[in-house]
Amino acid sequence: QVQLVESGGGLVQAGGSVRLACAASGISLSTYTVGWFRQAPGKEREFVSAVTWSGGTVRYADFVKDRFTISRDNAKNLLFLQMNSLTPDDTAVYFCASDKTSRRSYLATGSSEYRYWGQGTQVTVSS
Repeated sequence: QVQLVESGGGLVQAGGSVRLACAASGISLSTYTVGWFRQAPGKEREFVSAVTWSGGTVRYADFVKDRFTISRDNAKNLLFLQMNSLTPDDTAVYFCASDKTSRRSYLATGSSEYRYWGQGTQVTVSS
């Protein structure tokens, strides 16, 4: 059974930082692009960031603006998202996900291209 479990969310003041982690079991993430999405209340789920299976390509949503850093540890089957300079607009449930396709030749950013999802972790940024 494949499971992705996020952790690290919580309440943080504007300007603060949070580091999210995603632990995978039942699947080796080393051959899959993995990414982070988020969903704010009343809004659709949106792409935040992803990194290819090789780590060679990383992409961020425009709203990240150099504030977030994605990283992965294939040996430990972990994915991370370091988020700095947070604003109230970053308040959302953050989900990690793994690509449907092993060793995809391009970095997918659409949620429909991801197969396994975590349950999400809430990040709330107070003003």
